[in-house]
Amino acid sequence: MPPWSHLRRPAHAAAFLAAAVLALASCSDDRQRPAAESAAEGAVSVVDDAGRTVTLPRPARRIVALMPSATETLLALGARDRLAGRTDFDAGMGIDSLPSVGGGLTPSVETIVSLRPDLVIGWETEGPAALRDRLTGVGIPVFAVKTEDTTDVFRAIRNLGRLTGLERAADSVSASLRGELEAVRRSVEGRPRPTVFYVAWYDPPTTAGPKTFITQLIETAGGSPAFPDATALWPNVSLEELVRRQPDFLVVPDAGAGGARVAELRRTPGWRELRAFSEGRAVTIPDRVVNRPGPRIGEAARALRDALHPEAAPR
Repeated sequence: MPPWSHLRRPAHAAAFLAAAVLALASCSDDRQRPAAESAAEGAVSVVDDAGRTVTLPRPARRIVALMPSATETLLALGARDRLAGRTDFDAGMGIDSLPSVGGGLTPSVETIVSLRPDLVIGWETEGPAALRDRLTGVGIPVFAVKTEDTTDVFRAIRNLGRLTGLERAADSVSASLRGELEAVRRSVEGRPRPTVFYVAWYDPPTTAGPKTFITQLIETAGGSPAFPDATALWPNVSLEELVRRQPDFLVVPDAGAGGARVAELRRTPGWRELRAFSEGRAVTIPDRVVNRPGPRIGEAARALRDALHPEAAPR
């Protein structure tokens, strides 16, 4: 179950999506320069993650991004003035004044059309084709993005840079992120690698598979997955097997509930048998940081490193 699964779970949305905050303050100057400074003109053609060639007569000027990570990427590229709308899950990014099109997976097509975008950024793995067909049917190009691992993240940054004519800014963002990840990796070299169970969901227990960006960030931060033998991207595991493996750490994405989820799991039969609770190794990390496969992956890696290896964190 992917971390964005909560977008389809209204009953759990408040628990997982309370306060999205974009760390534009951590972006470099290059990321925040006005879009017009580096925008190229002329037609643009880019193959999206659905294998479709999306052609624009010129770099996009009015964009609706249906993925928070894509919105964050556009902001990091300095394309704030290109955004024509937002989703309900983009709160706290400094774009609250923009009209919302609703949820990222079930947006209002009528609202999107009324905003007259020349590009919509949509989900590849989760987005229904019907939405893409409806938008392209009225002449609005849709670029599908898939971000399962860090390779996907860097490809998305490059592609969004090309679609907006902000290739230099995209290169700068990618170079900065690579540097951040490498710094985290170096800081934990030679240290023990504790096993980690990332709690993507709790009933049934669901974690990040070895091929996801979250597991890659855990490994960068000096940990190893508790289920390296899982084959699915977001595997369900049995509670009995989870207890048998006794992971060294539980990492629980937190939506600003102040550790309420950890407290709940600590009381839950089966989960409470995990020694990570009694030994103080059940940690929370803001979901807006660790669940966003975009320009915040460096921040996510640092947060994981600081949780798994606090002795390696800068003082």
